Amino acid sequence: MPTARSKLGVIFLTVFIDLVGFGFILPILPYYSQRFGAGGLGFGALLGIYSVMQFIATVVLGRLSDRVGRRPVLLTTILVGTLGYTLFAFAGSYWMLFVARAISGFAGGNISVAQAYIADVTSPAERSKGMGLVGAAFGLGFVIGPALGGIAAHYGGPEAAGLAAAGLGLVNFVSAWIILAESLGTEYRAARSLIDTQHLRQGLGDPALRPAFLVFGLLPFAFTGYMIALPLYAKDAFGWGSRELGWLFSVIGIVAVVVQGYLLGKLLRRTGNRTLILAGTLGMAVAIVAMPFVPRAALLYPWVVLLAASNGIAVPAITGLVSMLAGASEQGAMLGAAQALSAAGRLAGPLLWGSVYDRFGPQAAFVASAAVMLVACGVATRIRKDRPIGERASEEVGSVSAPG
Repeated sequence: MPTARSKLGVIFLTVFIDLVGFGFILPILPYYSQRFGAGGLGFGALLGIYSVMQFIATVVLGRLSDRVGRRPVLLTTILVGTLGYTLFAFAGSYWMLFVARAISGFAGGNISVAQAYIADVTSPAERSKGMGLVGAAFGLGFVIGPALGGIAAHYGGPEAAGLAAAGLGLVNFVSAWIILAESLGTEYRAARSLIDTQHLRQGLGDPALRPAFLVFGLLPFAFTGYMIALPLYAKDAFGWGSRELGWLFSVIGIVAVVVQGYLLGKLLRRTGNRTLILAGTLGMAVAIVAMPFVPRAALLYPWVVLLAASNGIAVPAITGLVSMLAGASEQGAMLGAAQALSAAGRLAGPLLWGSVYDRFGPQAAFVASAAVMLVACGVATRIRKDRPIGERASEEVGSVSAPG
């Protein structure tokens, strides 16, 4: 029988390959959209539709995985994502590109299923560290994906990058089909309506969960301000293209791998989730507000490193906290509800920040999104203090065992 560690390794590989394909697209999308006449709002709409579909998918897929298991949901969404990359490669108009991003957004909703998989195979004491492993897979995918995608687009155009991402999707499907074992035992499966706001209402209504859920929504809402403004600003101010943006995203990935793959577990043992959430949101606010004031391109990198490190500690900490507060049979549903709020933030953010960028310029977009990040930091102060993981590991491991 596969051990918890081997199962973590398999889901790491699955998420990693998935994110390499996703990373191929990141440095290309802002400039690909401009080929079809899109400005800040048009680019924001492409990010927004991705999040609309991800919002729908996180609500449905997390609950569906609680009913039928994690494996079939992950396999299906990997195939759907491959279709999205293929349409991206052959987009002949802005609206075809829009449809491609919608399909990819639905496939991207499988993040709640991957997180539920981690929750299935880890103890509460190891939960946030396990979420960090998923984050490290994201980061490693960002190291390789954007760099390769930027180079592919530079020499072969967006079509080459899209087809390469689709090819990776097929590789991911085949490898996951062969090696991805089911993590959710039948005794833990729960039949419930696929579209139900019960867990979202439950999370927002619970005094212990409410601050964490609000941070889940505010953090990506603010972060998308940077995602919209930076590529457009870097092109206008420094003459960047997809290759330069790809290298920048790769630096972000390297930082994420180091932070989430190595430092996060050590920090959690010393501080606990709440402290990391506070430090992470504050660090991101500082980094975002500084970016539009740097005099040359090279000086963007230190702030990007701070942004990536801060994001790398905040996101798994908030995810692990929600997971620990959810019941064993509701991991997928509760994480899906939280991810739905996150997707809602990623929907509203691009449309707002794209409009702000077009109307008021890049500095306004950066500063306003940093202000919202500070609001998230303020909300995070309402999260109940928790003890460092190291202080409670022995009692939690002794009293609670993870399914699977």
